[in-house]
Amino acid sequence: MAHSSFQLRKIRLMAIPAVALAAAALTARAQVSLTTVVELAQKNSASVQLAIADVNKAASQLSESKDAFVPSISFGSGLPAFREIGFTGSLPTIWDGSVQSMVFSLPQLKYIQAARAGLESAQLNLKDAKEQVALDASTAYVEMDVVTSELNAVHEQEQDADRLVTIEQQRTDAGVDPTASLLQAKLTAAQLKLSRLHLEARSATLAEQLATLTGLPIGSVVPDHSSIPEIPAVTARESAISTPGLDAAAQQARAKALIAKGDRERLWLLPEIGFGAQYNRNTTLLNSIGQYFVTPGNTGVLPANNFSSGFSIRVHLFDLGLRAKSRESAADALRAKVEAEQAQQQDDVEIVQLNASIRELEAEAEVASLKQQIAEQQLTSVTAQLESGNGAAGTPGAPPQLSPTAEEQARIDERQKYVEALDSGIDLSKARLDLLRALGHMQDWLNELHTK
Repeated sequence: MAHSSFQLRKIRLMAIPAVALAAAALTARAQVSLTTVVELAQKNSASVQLAIADVNKAASQLSESKDAFVPSISFGSGLPAFREIGFTGSLPTIWDGSVQSMVFSLPQLKYIQAARAGLESAQLNLKDAKEQVALDASTAYVEMDVVTSELNAVHEQEQDADRLVTIEQQRTDAGVDPTASLLQAKLTAAQLKLSRLHLEARSATLAEQLATLTGLPIGSVVPDHSSIPEIPAVTARESAISTPGLDAAAQQARAKALIAKGDRERLWLLPEIGFGAQYNRNTTLLNSIGQYFVTPGNTGVLPANNFSSGFSIRVHLFDLGLRAKSRESAADALRAKVEAEQAQQQDDVEIVQLNASIRELEAEAEVASLKQQIAEQQLTSVTAQLESGNGAAGTPGAPPQLSPTAEEQARIDERQKYVEALDSGIDLSKARLDLLRALGHMQDWLNELHTK
């Protein structure tokens, strides 16, 4: 009994890893919603992380530009290490403190405005990066869902093709059909195998792409068709709004223009006013500097506490360096303005191209859908005739009785038209998503995802 109990415990312990592995395998192949894929892709994206770093940098630059008007306080000490000889020109201090700040500067106000525009540009770039990642993830996910359906259809085709080859082999051996019919059936099977290999390669590429986007293991993303919202049938006639990328470019151009304006104002002989205060706690330790201050009425005793404060006024009368800097910033501003305009023009052209492409793809999808419906009706007709016969055997002018191969060929053709309809549909869906992004409505798609 003890031995049996030991064996039972051993079997249970051995079964635990197997159960864990099976559970892990099931979990790894569990369906993942499109919303989850998009969120993981945005968190895992290098471009989003870089955009976040740019936002942090821009926020720091804004803070730095405003802090010029905030007093800066510093402390220090000038204690001598050895006894001084002669007049050194500096007062030994136990400690000293100073306060400095800018009080008035019109150019600095422009720099603050420029930094604020730069921060807005960085935030818009971050939004644009997230939308682009969402578009890439959505496109790959939707295509993976379609390719999965296409693979299932091709597997059914291959089964029908195998039956077709078997039937033709039997008919050829019996002398009913020529050898050419058997070869044609084998060719059909080979072509379907090639189609399956193409789809498997396409599926593997999409799996790798989704794994790279989300950071999940390769092959762990199984599409959940119910999590995919219907893609709106948008056209270029839809009300277009500016995209985050275009807004970011416009804000960047504005920031460059403000910097250029600030640099120009520094050449306008406008005063820059600053404030400063300083306190010194002097010492006579290891020095005799007090004797150099002996004058009539002055005993030469170095005062311990010393304080001074005042305003400084600076006017740039002539500075070639500032003139060169002003020309440089003006060139940067012009370049940023042209780049923003160029980006807008490219977006307009892309919208027109996508709209034309969508019209063609809609027509192709309609044709493919009608062909699939016709093939489905033909399959139904062939199946019915094979079940009931033509009912006019031996009658002059009556159609010949269908052979058993007709049904398999009809099934293969129906599945082929189904695959072609799916292909047309995915091309149309991808073009519509691209147009959504170009029109500035990508956020509407993301909002729709969160309602699924």
